[in-house]
Amino acid sequence: MSLHEEIIRVALDLKDHTAVIDSATGKNYSYKKMLISSFIFCDLINGYDDEFVGLMMPMSGGAFISLLAVLMSGKVPVMINYSTGAENNIAYARRKCGFKTVITSKKLCERLGMKEDDHMIFAEDIVTSLTLFQKIKAHVKAFSPLRFAAKKAPGDIAVLLFTTGIENEPKAVMLTHDNIMSNIEALRELFNFGREDIFTGVLPLFHIYGLTTSFFLPLISGSTVNTFVNPLEYKFVADGIKNNGNTIITATPTFLRGYCQKSEPGDFKTLRIIMAGGDKLTRNIKDSYKSKHGVDVLEGYGTTETSPVISVNTFENNMFGSIGRPLPDVEVKIIDIDTEQELPRGQEGKIYVKGRLVMKGYFGDMEETSLHIHNNWYDTGDIGLIDKDSYLWHKGRLKRFVKIGGEMVSLTAVENAVEKYIGEDYQCCAVEIPHITKGADIVVAVTKDVSVTEMKKNLGNELPPISIPKKFIYFDELPLMGNGKVNFRAVEDMCRNRMNS
Repeated sequence: MSLHEEIIRVALDLKDHTAVIDSATGKNYSYKKMLISSFIFCDLINGYDDEFVGLMMPMSGGAFISLLAVLMSGKVPVMINYSTGAENNIAYARRKCGFKTVITSKKLCERLGMKEDDHMIFAEDIVTSLTLFQKIKAHVKAFSPLRFAAKKAPGDIAVLLFTTGIENEPKAVMLTHDNIMSNIEALRELFNFGREDIFTGVLPLFHIYGLTTSFFLPLISGSTVNTFVNPLEYKFVADGIKNNGNTIITATPTFLRGYCQKSEPGDFKTLRIIMAGGDKLTRNIKDSYKSKHGVDVLEGYGTTETSPVISVNTFENNMFGSIGRPLPDVEVKIIDIDTEQELPRGQEGKIYVKGRLVMKGYFGDMEETSLHIHNNWYDTGDIGLIDKDSYLWHKGRLKRFVKIGGEMVSLTAVENAVEKYIGEDYQCCAVEIPHITKGADIVVAVTKDVSVTEMKKNLGNELPPISIPKKFIYFDELPLMGNGKVNFRAVEDMCRNRMNS
């Protein structure tokens, strides 16, 4: 079955079981209510000719209903990132994919301070303009929903998401129903999710990490999702976990740190799985959860192009510092950067991935697709190694290596060394600044005012001389992406502007 047919199948079985606890509105949606509401939206969407439909909704019950409705209509949802310039991202997505219609929320547009346009459908307007006939029609369809929902093959495109665009122009990633389903099947095999679980939905749906682990995975598992519009409201989220007895949370380390800091011992006693992804899990965060709540934080790894999870630590197989072992039926190999030959275990190179999880390709961009997929192997652009026990270790992005005096230097390694001295409560980001003779200089943006002389002396014990940063620039805070990761491109611009001023 397609993803939406699997959700419908679960809804038919569970009916009155809670699908969504919406923290923003205080409303609960049963699986039956979510299904009926989605059919109402679906009828409206069917009136538009576009093959693609933009979706720009905060994490909420309305987002779940809207997304399910687009899927049931047979159209492809295009997930719009509203955290990095909503208007520009909508315009870019429309140009790239050739659609007009965008489903969104008036409250979100007001919060973003963006202008409305004629091709926007507002969820609030749909709700207030419903007729009795529309409600009755949706209830009738809900009695036999599989008959009225669009049929899709496993290889059909399920959703289209954009890469972050931190390093270059965003690419439109085509993920099929089978791509995402392969991830769900593997994760359910490893962690045994079920109807007793309550997921903590803090990650935005425009990132695949949130879309898979906070929408498709819980709904297909028959679980409940407790949604939160703003993941940065740390105390509100921590209280929600405690009050609703949430059992699962998938988030980035930045968010997890905030929730732990704003919680009290015992608040998270119901959490059975805490999964970190999207960035490096630090020892401080892991130890904080263990000492404060008695629960272990696991770490996984993935990319937008792999639906997303590639590898994950489990309770049975857990090696801190690694990003876990590959999922069942996922193949990983390490390729030499220069020779393109496969490397033996223990040697660093490019991480290649193969399996059902690998995307169909980049929409409208055969060149980029061919550059990243070779004989069904996806080149992640990440550097890592596989150890003797089959654990995968992430060493950084290839594009976050710089060449200085003919030597390759890892910006991630520089950041790790700096963090050791400034502490994990502060942020740092190493960036490359071009140099006319050496090729590049390394500059580090930090949120702690440090002595340059003292830092360089300390780093001399951690890094080779060529890797020592030239300059440290203080900022009150560093810009983040919607998923909690530092926006490297924005930090680089900030550093260059500061140095040129």
